[in-house]
Amino acid sequence: MKIRKPTPDIYVKVSGLLDKAFPKSQYEAKLFEEFHDNDTPIHEWVCIHINKVIAYIAFSNAYKGDEICGLHLAPLVVAPKFQRQGFGSELLRFALRQEVIKEKSLYVLGNPKFYRKFGFEGCTIPVCPFDKNNKHFLTIRNTATTPFTIGYEPEFGPI
Repeated sequence: MKIRKPTPDIYVKVSGLLDKAFPKSQYEAKLFEEFHDNDTPIHEWVCIHINKVIAYIAFSNAYKGDEICGLHLAPLVVAPKFQRQGFGSELLRFALRQEVIKEKSLYVLGNPKFYRKFGFEGCTIPVCPFDKNNKHFLTIRNTATTPFTIGYEPEFGPI
């Protein structure tokens, strides 16, 4: 298994991976494509196993008003036939060790049972506009003390 930054020649493979992993949704593939079409500043890595892209992770800016207040983890995806084998966990652990990630406040909208294993905890401040009551909104290193609604890059779409 190799983890590295994706290059333009494998973007189509990442799009295919997102389509396979989320067969009932075009949202994730569209998000990935728009990030690259718009040159949105993101931090991303792929996991390559036996010359195939089997996992992908991305982080984009999180906002408090116009100011960057951390990073959103989205998406994290593993090819269906490689799920539950530790590839997603290893990719996430790798990303969390990266200099550009390890000191920032991180936010994720996802399965609490999975993300808590990596140090994420429930978050009440800030408020996630995509998750009523912040039930699945988690954070690491959150320093926010006053209420606000967290902002996302425009590629995430209207709230």
